[in-house]
Amino acid sequence: MKFSVFTASTPDWTPSQAASTLAEQGWDGVEWRIVDDRPADGTVVPAGRSFWAGNASTWQFTGIQDQVGEIARITDAAGLEYSGIGGYQQASDHEGVETMLRVTSELGARQVRVSMPVYRQEKERTGETYGQIFDRTRADLEWAVTRATELGVKALVELHHMTITPSASAALRLVDGLDPEHVGVIHDLGNLVIEGYEDHLAAFELLGPYLAHAHVKNARWVDTGDTRADGSTIWQHEWAPLRTGQASVSEYLDALRQVGYDGWVTIEDFSTDLPLEARTADNLAYLRSLVPVSA
Repeated sequence: MKFSVFTASTPDWTPSQAASTLAEQGWDGVEWRIVDDRPADGTVVPAGRSFWAGNASTWQFTGIQDQVGEIARITDAAGLEYSGIGGYQQASDHEGVETMLRVTSELGARQVRVSMPVYRQEKERTGETYGQIFDRTRADLEWAVTRATELGVKALVELHHMTITPSASAALRLVDGLDPEHVGVIHDLGNLVIEGYEDHLAAFELLGPYLAHAHVKNARWVDTGDTRADGSTIWQHEWAPLRTGQASVSEYLDALRQVGYDGWVTIEDFSTDLPLEARTADNLAYLRSLVPVSA
């Protein structure tokens, strides 16, 4: 296995700082976040910066084709590989997906995430049922795979809570029958704490050749102290450090080894217990302690 960091989780660093710091710490690769990032709103520190707003490690999607050379220069200078590209273009946005597939091909980054619809948002917007949204997205994905094949890259579908593919079973339904050389699934440990959990080994065996990438973060459910009108407790999820969330990272990596997975494990730790540089260094040390050198 090789280890990388998704730069959604490194908001305080510029791309150059992220690449050089991760390389110095001994990470194998980087997964660049590419999206038109929202500006910092001043409600969080430092200076309003957060993982999803004002993230300094993010490459803006608008004009991204003009930034390919700079992305390559920074990545190559640090001696890092690409574990993939963290794209945010919806499967229905063919022009946006086309751009991301081309950028991925030009970088030699091999694979890029294509975003799936958020079920309830899409239902509210269109009035469609889950089945209708699913069928439409399958057609969009078929188009994306055709383009990925022509460009020699792979489109990735992430297991993500609230989307139409929160679980391995749902994702398999979406990709089944398509060429696994050019479409695959990102299995995400932390997201499955929130929605979509299935026994990891069973899920990996189920996905088979479609298991293309692994994201590792952790989460936990906490009692809000509030209750519903019927008196029942209201729980909410929050991100947690790798060691203290509800999911077992060691059992997860062991299940990956059992199915012969030897690909990328990308960390996207959204906890804030430690400062960023200490957090990334500690995460790598923890991962290395769990995986034999030869693995």
